[in-house]
Parts: sequence; C-alpha cells; structure tokens
Amino acid sequence: MLPNFTPDLTSRLRDSFLTAGYDTDGVLSALGPQAQSALTRGEPEPARRATKDAGPLGTLIRLFLLGDPEPEPDIRTAFKSLDIDTLLATELLRRTDQGLRAGLDVRPYADTSWWVIADLDAEQRGGPVPADHVLGIGQASISLARATARRPVGTLLDLGTGCGVQALHASRHAGRITATDLSERALALAKGTFLLNELDVEVAQGEWFAPVRNRRFDQVVCNPPFVVGPPRVDYTYRDSGLGGDDASALVVRQMPSFLNEGGVGQLLASWLHRKGEDWADRVSGWLPRGGVDAWFVQRDVADPALYVGTWLRDAGVDPRSPEGREKAAVWLDWFARNDVEGVGFGFVTVRRTGGEHAEVVCEDLRHAYVDPLGPETSAWLDRVDWLRANGSAESLLATRFTVPESVLLEEVSSPDEEGWTAVVRRLHRQDGPGWQHELDEVAAALLAGCRGALPLEDLVTLLAFAHDQPLDGLIANALPVVRDLVRHGMLRPA
Repeated sequence: MLPNFTPDLTSRLRDSFLTAGYDTDGVLSALGPQAQSALTRGEPEPARRATKDAGPLGTLIRLFLLGDPEPEPDIRTAFKSLDIDTLLATELLRRTDQGLRAGLDVRPYADTSWWVIADLDAEQRGGPVPADHVLGIGQASISLARATARRPVGTLLDLGTGCGVQALHASRHAGRITATDLSERALALAKGTFLLNELDVEVAQGEWFAPVRNRRFDQVVCNPPFVVGPPRVDYTYRDSGLGGDDASALVVRQMPSFLNEGGVGQLLASWLHRKGEDWADRVSGWLPRGGVDAWFVQRDVADPALYVGTWLRDAGVDPRSPEGREKAAVWLDWFARNDVEGVGFGFVTVRRTGGEHAEVVCEDLRHAYVDPLGPETSAWLDRVDWLRANGSAESLLATRFTVPESVLLEEVSSPDEEGWTAVVRRLHRQDGPGWQHELDEVAAALLAGCRGALPLEDLVTLLAFAHDQPLDGLIANALPVVRDLVRHGMLRPA
C-alpha cells in the first residue's frame, strides 16, 4: 500500500513544522555552525547534544535528520493534531524495537524552506534499499537544479520527477508545472511534497514521455535513470531497463518534439566512452536532424571499476559481499564486451529552433567552479542566437567588441638570452564556469584592442601591418577564435 498524502494531512503536517520551527533557518539556528558542520560530515552526536533542550524542534531534527527513536509523548507534542496511527499509516513513522522512528525522510530544503518527502537511504535504513526506492535530495538533483535556466515560462514538464525536487525549483519561474514518473511510489511521495509546500502541480504516471503525448511545453527538465550498464532494473530511481547509455539517448532524441518553438530542455545524462570512438560524435548523434541547438557539457569521466563500485555503494550494497561481487562481475563483463573505457557524465541543454541552422557544441568542463551553471546556460543560448544572426565574416568584422572586466590574461614566461619570453598566454573568465582559452601573441594583441572603439576589421588590419602577416590569413585565423570567445562570454559586442 502506498502512502496517501491528502490535503488535510499535509496541511496539519505543515502547521506542525511551522509551529516547531522545523525549516531551514530553524534547523540551522538550533544546531549552530559546529553541530551543523559535524552533521554534514556524518557525525550526529554534536547535533544530538545541541537539540537536547530544543523542544518539538529538537524532536523533529533527531527523528528525521538523525534517525533516532523518539519517545511517543514527545512525538505527539511535535506533531500537534496528527495522531500516531495516522503517522504510521502514511509511513511518516515506523515502529521498531527501539521505539518510534522516522519511516520517511522529510527535511527542509533550500533557503525558501521547502520540505521534501523521500524514502530513507541505505544508511538510514541500515541496509540496501528496495527496488522501488525513491531517492531524496542528492548531489545529482542539486546539480541539475543549479544548471537549469530560470527564465519565466508558461509551462514546464518535470520528466521523472522522483520526490519532486526539480518541480519545487520550477515553481519559482513556471506558470504551470506537470510532473511525471513511471513509479507509483515516486508520484505518491512527490504528491506529498507538492501538497506540503502548497504547490499546484499536475501529476501523471507513465513511461518516459507517454503521459504527455501530443503535448508541448516551454521548458522540460529531466533527471532520468541514467546509470549505464547491462539492460536491467535493480532500482527504479537509477535503472531504465535499457542497455548502455540508451536512456540518455532516448531523452535527448525525443525531448525536442515535446518543446514549443524556442523551448528549452535540460537533463543530466551519462554516455559511454568506447575504444576508438569520440564521445562528442556519440552524443551529437542522438539529436534529431536540424532545428535543435544543443550543448553537451561533460563534467566528469569515471573508469568502469570506479563507476561500478560507486553505484553499488549508493544502493547500500557492499562491493565485498557475495551480492556485490556478483553484480560487479556482471557489470564489468558488460563493459569489457562493449569496449567501454570510461563513463562520461554531465549536462545536456537542447532548444527547439524550428530552423535548419543549429548550433551543436560538445565540450569538457571538468575543472571546479563555484557559480551555478543555470545563468550561464541562459546566457549561452542568447550568445548562440547572436552568433546565428551575426556570425558571418562580414558581420563579425563590422562589430565593435569589448572584453568583460571578469576576463583576465595570464602569461607564463621562461628566461632567454634577451630576458623573458612568454610560453603560455591563457585567458581566464573569473565568473560563471570559469572558461579558459589559450592564445597566441597575435590573438592576445587583438583582444587588447577590443575596447569598443574600432570594428574588428580595423583591429585585424592594424595587426596584419604590425606583425607583417597577410590580412586574409589573419582574418581566417581570427574569426573562429572570436566566435569561440563570444560563445563563452569572454568577448562581447559593444
């Protein structure tokens, strides 16, 4: 039987949380910085001590965030008008030999103090999760939320909503939200999340895009079951039943047909690195022909052994156990048969343009950066539009460009007979994802002149004269560099 979150129940639950102060600010205030840091490190004892005299808030923190058993009288006080039987029936509580414990993971999330309802993870359960496990707030969902464009849209589809995290973020900028999932349990918990946060979200069950057939949206976000390997379903939150990276390919291939003109779709995805195959050729081959801009950003590449071990532990399976060894062997054998040398992971952004000319870019972004990728995604799409309209040689040469203040030039020099000679010139963008470009001496000189005063053609002409180079050749070399720098926000039209 699935938990049934009704409007009345979630209203009373919300009232209990608000009365106790069980929200993001309340939890941080009760714990203090030291206990909060310790809890983040997986050390619960400082939080236990900090909440000893925190009343109902302390009860809720220990119950849901620490996983402790709590006395029944304290639970009755914390939940006000909700009786124990109701809390047990909705799986919010469970009876154990040690007493009443949390049956679900319910925790405050983000600075808006949303609450998210999900299943207990392997550590909270004390063992492997079941096949229909509903994942909570994880690094993948947070990464996708940070990478998603947040411009106002009329309609948004959260495909494979899970516990509803992406739909929560979408509520800040989307007029109407539809959330779908194959899993009945996921939709039951997502419904609880939406009701608890007083959000009106359309919920539909079905496989992939089937629940929204013949519909289009202004935006689609998707955190699909992207784990790659043999075609099986051990856990619905991560396994699609499709072999290899076919799940990611399916979403990328089909997503544009569910977008309105100009609509944007974004997802997390994984792709195989196979011997003798360029990963960029592989993923770009997933796209429909024409009419779709696409940006594939590779954030990491894992070797097969590391990949398998990581996902076994994620499900609470010890790789050293008989079960772990058996699953690892099947997985690694599949990788070996299919010439898999690594597994790439990253973000995919697609936009339905309706035209024949499309921009498809695949690039590595494996270095660390602080700023969220979402604003950069929106800006990237704008810059692609500008290049589509102004990217011809004639238009670029007529444009006056400037270098943003956030862009710096780093030079590394080596000593020689005449002093120092620059061996590396590297352009750094200090904001966004921190793009970097290596330049030669002429390109660095060209950018030094981009102050909005002269069109590009005049600057190139002066450089050709100063460096005694043919003008046509210098133009041919400069234009691709200019396009790349514009695309990365390191050169802007004045």
